[in-house]
Amino acid sequence: MPKFAANLSLLFTEVAFLDRFERAAKAGFRAVEFLFPYEHPAEAIKARLDEHGLVAVLFNTPPGDWDAGERGTACVPGRADAFRAGLARAVEYARVLEVKNVHVLAGRAPPDASAAALRRAYVGNLRLAAEALGEAGARALLEPINRVDMPGYYMNRTAQAIEAIAEIDAANVFMQYDIYHAQRSEGELAATIEKHLARIGHMQLADTPGRHEPGTGEINYPFLFEHIDRIGYTGHIGCEYRPRAGTEAGLGWLAAEALRQAAATSPVTP
Repeated sequence: MPKFAANLSLLFTEVAFLDRFERAAKAGFRAVEFLFPYEHPAEAIKARLDEHGLVAVLFNTPPGDWDAGERGTACVPGRADAFRAGLARAVEYARVLEVKNVHVLAGRAPPDASAAALRRAYVGNLRLAAEALGEAGARALLEPINRVDMPGYYMNRTAQAIEAIAEIDAANVFMQYDIYHAQRSEGELAATIEKHLARIGHMQLADTPGRHEPGTGEINYPFLFEHIDRIGYTGHIGCEYRPRAGTEAGLGWLAAEALRQAAATSPVTP
């Protein structure tokens, strides 16, 4: 059955970040994820996880200079020092928080960089990430992000991620399959998930258009959840969406999915 993780960078934003852990637990979540934990000491976050019986399943490497438009530095020629510094910080947080998945942000491709230079920087930095995160007991994840929401982002299609994973050839490198981004970039959700299931280490969801909760857009999430069950996905699905009218008010989809799961596991009586 799908296991859902509340993305605390987008959900429960009605309260301060460290207070969102309690809100997530009260809403029934047993796992959380977040974009960037670095504004808070890792020990403070770990204390909230322990206090509320939660596990953290994912966060991102530092994005670089966000205000200057950077969304990661892994693919950017000439930013190796920034990437290594950010990676070291991510490894430190992964160890303290006992997080097993770290999304390595690819970054936006500089328009003056050649395809060969971008590939060389990206693959080289991912190899460093795989080694460093592996020593911390974590996996390095690659996430295709659609170029409508994030123009110029280097990694934007499933095929790219699969090719990079094959080239790096490390046991702890997987794809982070975001259903929302995949729908906007290429569609074919059910077939793609099934085809590449062995290389998917984590999933995320949101509906489209609007990037709101399931049931607000065009994606048939009840069908997709049943499909994910059937093919045997055992990881978490991060709820990385923007609530349309408040977090708790928008959790009806989660209650409906819990009912479906209960019905699927209940014994049939004559």
